[in-house]
Amino acid sequence: MEIWHLILWAVLTVVLIVVELVTVELVAVWFAAGSLAACITTLAGGSLWVQLIVFLAVSVLLLIATRPIVRSILKNRTPVATNADSLIGTVCVVKETINNVEDTGRVFADGLMWTARSADGTVIPAETHCIVESIAGVKLIVRPAAHSSEPSEQA
Repeated sequence: MEIWHLILWAVLTVVLIVVELVTVELVAVWFAAGSLAACITTLAGGSLWVQLIVFLAVSVLLLIATRPIVRSILKNRTPVATNADSLIGTVCVVKETINNVEDTGRVFADGLMWTARSADGTVIPAETHCIVESIAGVKLIVRPAAHSSEPSEQA
């Protein structure tokens, strides 16, 4: 048994488990299991070629056997709603002119200042009342309200 083979497979197993823990989707669990199997093969005295074959075989077989099940489970998950989602449909007030081309614009919504962009790309001047249509990252996507002179509950 070569000690460096054992170290290689053990380190690879740990790295792949860490990668699996920090990613949202299952991407490395099968290869972590394959490297663990190769590590066990090393302890049993298998040559490097046998270790590689065991690593590939276990990884591919587990991937083929479990990926469809995992995919169906992940596909049926419902997205988690956040507090920010409650802003959609509310009225906000433009505090800095929204100009998508110049990448500027801020609105006051739900007691906070938000970066904002126009839903249709038009420039929206300051003090205009808008409706929040969606959220893209940390930016509110807004459109001018039909009656922008009415006071807002949210602003």
